[in-house]
Amino acid sequence: MKSTADVVIVGGGVIGTSLLFNLGRLGVTDTLLLEKDVLGSGSTGRSQAICRMHYSNPVTAIMAWESLGIFSNFKEVVGGESGFVETGYLVVVTADDSVGLARNVSMQYGLGIDTMRVTARDLEDIAPMVAVYEDEFMAWEPQSGYADPYMVTTSYGVRAREMGAEISLRNPVTSIEVGSGRVKAVVTAEGRVETPIAVVAAGPWSKQVLGDMGVDVPLVPVRHQVASLTRPVDKLPLHPTVGDIAQSFSFRPDGNSLTMMGFGPEEEVDLETYNQGVDMDEMASALSRLANRIPAMEDAYFRGGWSGLFTTTPDWHPILDAVPGIEGLYCAIGFSGHGFKLSPMIGVTMAELIVEGVSNSVDISPLRFNRFEEGDMLESSYRYRVLA
Repeated sequence: MKSTADVVIVGGGVIGTSLLFNLGRLGVTDTLLLEKDVLGSGSTGRSQAICRMHYSNPVTAIMAWESLGIFSNFKEVVGGESGFVETGYLVVVTADDSVGLARNVSMQYGLGIDTMRVTARDLEDIAPMVAVYEDEFMAWEPQSGYADPYMVTTSYGVRAREMGAEISLRNPVTSIEVGSGRVKAVVTAEGRVETPIAVVAAGPWSKQVLGDMGVDVPLVPVRHQVASLTRPVDKLPLHPTVGDIAQSFSFRPDGNSLTMMGFGPEEEVDLETYNQGVDMDEMASALSRLANRIPAMEDAYFRGGWSGLFTTTPDWHPILDAVPGIEGLYCAIGFSGHGFKLSPMIGVTMAELIVEGVSNSVDISPLRFNRFEEGDMLESSYRYRVLA
């Protein structure tokens, strides 16, 4: 491991490697990424990896849209593979959320996002396997889909290394040294690295890393369950990705014969001791709701599952900013279930902020560090907060 670097990144998930790559694109290649385990071993590796643009705020909607362009052209833009599969994305809400849906689609359409409101009759052509009911309203994104978190993370890492970056695995950070109000070094299990710039992108562990420096951030880890289902391909060869706000869960196809379903209550947990499996009663309830939405899934069966963590903030939006009061300290944290789908543009915007002093590609000031104490939080059109 090198003893000096221009920038040190703490965290080897998709956020850290995207930033490492994008720093290289801006000419900053004397960089080091530190990961306590292996690349993608935290929240990234447990992501549902849905790529959709349906948000309630312009900053996240446009970041998701620009990120989709990178996912779908990953070989040309980054190099390597993203595993992106276009499935289309359907949002379903009840009458209570219909005004929010209309407002979101209008905002997104104004940003140039390929989205539209659709009716039950439209679904007969778009997705005839999906059942909808009289009090439900829908929006459709034809270009959305899902990608592969491991492929994306490792591809970013490989390309960054080719540009000169170093990645040090199984090397946990023990502290970030600060002197005279600025970053001096990052200390790890393998030694000390002098650097003027440190970026905390450690997912649910970011609160501890920053807390050890006296920086308090309002991060709460929330357990999110995912089940892998074998679907009856003779009856259901394919289906779109669906954000079922009406029934408070989501699902997407996973290859040619599987379906991945995200579900469960928003359960605050301890990140070191939480249940990493699934609750079978919750899974059975979600499977029943899935069959209600796609009747052919009555013949699906549970294949396995896991639980990951959403690192949430009070408004369920990330913090992308320099940390006030400590020169050279930055954070990309609190993704609240949005991290993977936004990760290409998070890398772009954070690299611009670090190198150029401002993010020019997208104005990320709504995601600033101090917005919570300023009382300027972002709001969601829905009660289902992961679609904030």
